[in-house]
Amino acid sequence: MDETRTGACQCGAVRFKTKGPLREVVFCHCSQCRRQTGLYYAATNVTLDRIEVSGEQAVSWYRASPEAERGFCRTCGSALFWRRNGADYVSVMAGAFDQPSGLVGGYHIYCADRGDFYEIADDLPQYQAGMPASSG
Repeated sequence: MDETRTGACQCGAVRFKTKGPLREVVFCHCSQCRRQTGLYYAATNVTLDRIEVSGEQAVSWYRASPEAERGFCRTCGSALFWRRNGADYVSVMAGAFDQPSGLVGGYHIYCADRGDFYEIADDLPQYQAGMPASSG
């Protein structure tokens, strides 16, 4: 099935297009994601060969840990991407996709690190630490 989705940062300096199916949306409640977004990350993955980014010169990469970095628009500050060192995919923030996105929620990770000011109120699976071994 040929699935094409588009998206952008808030100001439009960075646009992207993905081709093909995407992983379900994973909601990450770790303290790094909370501090960057104000709540939690909601992201899907796309392999590097199935994403095109225009305005890449406006993307700044922040080394968030020794294992990964976070990409955001240097003009408007929109959080856009997360990538693990050496991975063949990039995580894309679900909220950056144009509507209708066709994305669906999958599960929550790092729930033990969730902020104390909200509850997780859906029926999706919750994991106290990282991603389950069977997911990618």
